[in-house]
Amino acid sequence: MTTPVTIIGAGLGGLVLARVLHVHGIPATVYEAEPSPTSRSQGGMLDIHDHNGQPALRAAGLFEEFRGLVLEGRQALRVLDRDGTVLFEQPDDGTGGRPEVQRGELRRMLLDSLPAGTVRWGHKAAGVRALGGGHHEVAFADGATVVTSLLVGADGAWSRVRPLLSTATPRYTGMSFVETYLLDADTRHPAAAKAVGGGSLFALAPGKGIQAHRESGGTLHAYVALARPQDWFAAVDVTDTAAATARVAAEFEGWAPELTALITDTDTAPLLRPLHALPAEHSWDRVPGVTLLGDAAHLSPPNGEGANLAMYDGAELGKALAAHPDDVETALAAYEQALFPRSAEAATEGAHLHGLLFGDDTPRGLVDMFAAA
Repeated sequence: MTTPVTIIGAGLGGLVLARVLHVHGIPATVYEAEPSPTSRSQGGMLDIHDHNGQPALRAAGLFEEFRGLVLEGRQALRVLDRDGTVLFEQPDDGTGGRPEVQRGELRRMLLDSLPAGTVRWGHKAAGVRALGGGHHEVAFADGATVVTSLLVGADGAWSRVRPLLSTATPRYTGMSFVETYLLDADTRHPAAAKAVGGGSLFALAPGKGIQAHRESGGTLHAYVALARPQDWFAAVDVTDTAAATARVAAEFEGWAPELTALITDTDTAPLLRPLHALPAEHSWDRVPGVTLLGDAAHLSPPNGEGANLAMYDGAELGKALAAHPDDVETALAAYEQALFPRSAEAATEGAHLHGLLFGDDTPRGLVDMFAAA
């Protein structure tokens, strides 16, 4: 295949696609809005699943390198009641199928596996238009343009490529996360560190919860979930760390102090993450020369599958193009035929998990699920 592939977005899905294409000798260019690979934090821990994320990395020829990034012991998890009582605990015995890595390290591994110049940094897509015959023009914020006959939108929730295929737009789910970080926690925040344990923590109640991961270097990364309208969060000034964390912590009045410390003791400014989603059955009719992957195709509330699905999408698309080097449309049609039911199933399962986490029966439903696994 000699048709160059233009990928918008250097997230995990876009990079896996570029890497799989490279393995098969197919040229690709990735355009990324960020000015450099280190311009912002890449988020926290990812559990890479044995049924989608890991096969994607195998297809990319990077599985052994990925194993070198795994943080041992981080598959341990515990569910706590709001008073700090341990309701369920599962140690990491090394046999689990979801090893944990730092997202930033995984992205760096993928970037390092690509030929120099594959990723064009500082190229923020401002709009895309169809030129006919399967060709499209991408306009960037700096005024530059590129014309391509094979365009892939790997550009996330607010994709600029998606409107070529679909009128769907993400809708607020009614819940937002507030992210906090406690640094050097075993020394500086020992009570919170003890509560989190060696891996993941879930402390949940209907419509709210505190989730946390133990990352590398003794860092605790917390996701504080609240089911509130966006107007409620708009009134929280996250630039005033003390006032913002106090306001959020007030929603957890009466909870154990070692849990609320994951909010009030943050060593960084809190980050607000409104949760949006596309319709679970999101799909589109085949449009020549363009497709989507990852959140651009099937944005869902966080359920542990987003990054894994994006990487799997990228690998599957790359393999389809390699299998049909002389017929791009056949490759794209085959990819999308499998993508749509896979995405819908994941979205349905994610909605069920969301109910277990934050529904009326939490945390009991979640404990029962873990106990039955």
